[in-house]
Amino acid sequence: MISDETIRNLIAQAITARENSYSPYSHYQVGAALLAEDGQIILGCNIENAAYTPTNCAERTAFFKAVSEGIRSFLAIAVVGSPAGEEITQFAYPCGVCRQVMMEFCDPAEFLIIVAKSQAEYVCLTLEQFLPNGFGPDNLGPSDRQEE
Repeated sequence: MISDETIRNLIAQAITARENSYSPYSHYQVGAALLAEDGQIILGCNIENAAYTPTNCAERTAFFKAVSEGIRSFLAIAVVGSPAGEEITQFAYPCGVCRQVMMEFCDPAEFLIIVAKSQAEYVCLTLEQFLPNGFGPDNLGPSDRQEE
């Protein structure tokens, strides 16, 4: 179980990560703070593109940064978002693509997704609650997966 202090710290770091958002098209800034099993916190922000489809969400940015550095075990992620120039006044839930990326690297029954407006106002659910009946590596079976 993750402590309240750790949750508040993740939210604070996600708020900081949001400041680096590159969102000239949607003007919707998102920040994420991903907690690795070893205690490292990897930050991510949304990065948009004029062609739209190459846009990357904050959650995936954090995951891809972590995986590219060899980190593959995660406990939780905090996500914050709101229109640019505004205080965070809404919950920014992960999109389906981000949930699928989480499914690739996390135990859905254990991995926590923290969606926050502030350090005091947040929703904390497991990936399994966000993505019931998700499809992941375990569905493919050991003979179909390439081991690291």
